[in-house]
Amino acid sequence: MKPITAVTFALAALAAAACNDHSTGPASPSYSASGSPQAAAAAADRGGARTGFGFNGTVRGFPTGAVFLTGGGSFDAATASNVVPSETDAKSGGGFRCVEAVAQGPLAGCAAGEGVRWDTAQLLASTTFKCTGADAGKRIATGAGTVVLLADFYRAGDGIDESFTAQMIVSDTDIAPDIPGNQTLWVQGVGCGDALVHFSR
Repeated sequence: MKPITAVTFALAALAAAACNDHSTGPASPSYSASGSPQAAAAAADRGGARTGFGFNGTVRGFPTGAVFLTGGGSFDAATASNVVPSETDAKSGGGFRCVEAVAQGPLAGCAAGEGVRWDTAQLLASTTFKCTGADAGKRIATGAGTVVLLADFYRAGDGIDESFTAQMIVSDTDIAPDIPGNQTLWVQGVGCGDALVHFSR
């Protein structure tokens, strides 16, 4: 588990709390994510400013499984890297639960009702994703309104050792306009979903 600093990122906490009032997902533990303000690094292609986010939603689309996620935090897009492992600047985490058993992808073996929390392993610069098994791969990059993360997911029985590691995307705009509805949340091997999402700078 990555340490979370003492300075609470209030916007993410408020967004998560507001989202919980409107969620149709299962009850989930409440987590706050925080980040220490830091001087922004110059990066013309990603803006370089620290960005905060909060979200709440459920993803599905692959042959099996559905996952409920909530959380938020902050990140500096200028530090994102697809070289794993790399030192990047993202402080985020939250709660997760498999609401339907997942039998494929990185979360394979997560049974219905399992799952406690997630935290960030690394801020990724970009990824290619699919909302369904038959979907064409789409490319997306971390920026002011989109964050691509490599995340660790934990089940209660596994203690402090991560149960699964998978990529995830949170975005304030539709990442898959070719699919009905707004797809603003994605988990690798599970699918996409219409989440309540808020970003701020």
